[in-house]
Amino acid sequence: MSAAAATATAAVPEAPKKKSKKLLFIVLGVVALAIVGAAAALFILKKNTADDDFEDDDGHGPVAQAKGPKTAPTFLPLENMVINLADPGGNRFIQLGLTLQLQDAVTETAVKSYLPSLRSQVLVLISQRTADELLAASGKEKLANDIIATISREMGYAPPAAKSADGAAPRKSRSAPNPVQAVLFSSFIIQ
Repeated sequence: MSAAAATATAAVPEAPKKKSKKLLFIVLGVVALAIVGAAAALFILKKNTADDDFEDDDGHGPVAQAKGPKTAPTFLPLENMVINLADPGGNRFIQLGLTLQLQDAVTETAVKSYLPSLRSQVLVLISQRTADELLAASGKEKLANDIIATISREMGYAPPAAKSADGAAPRKSRSAPNPVQAVLFSSFIIQ
C-alpha cells in the first residue's frame, strides 16, 4: 500500500502558493501616474501655444488678422501651343500646354480680357529659347518665372522680385501682390 499511497499523493496537485499582488499594484500605479503626467504636460503645452497665437509681436494683446480666410486659387487653362524653337537649323519645336494659377475669379476675368495679347507675348518668349534650355529643370523654372513676369507687365502688376545675385531674398515692396501665382505645365513635348 505504500506504493498506492505514493501514487495517490502524487496525483493530487498541491495548492498553488498565493502570490502577493503588491508588485502588480505598484506597476499599475506608476503607469497611471505616467499617463496623468503626460496628459497634463500636453494640456499645458497646447495652452501655451494657443496663447502665443493670439499675441502680437510685442507680446501684448491679440493679433489683428491681416487676411480673411484662405480661398482656393482659380486655374485658367490656355490652349495648347506649337512653337518653333531657336535651335540652329530651325528643326526643333515644342508643343506646350499651360495652366495659369490665379488668385481668384476676379483675376481670371481680367486675364481673359488680355488673353490674345498674353498668348502672343508667351509665344514670342518661348520662340527665343532653345531645346537644351527648356529640357533642363532650371530652364522650365526660368520659363515659368518669365511667363509670370510677362503677364504681370502686360496687366500692370509689379512682377515678382527675383533673388539677387548673392542669393538673398528680395525686399518686400509696397506694390499690390501679383495675382498670378504660378504657371503650371500640363503638356511639355519637345521634338
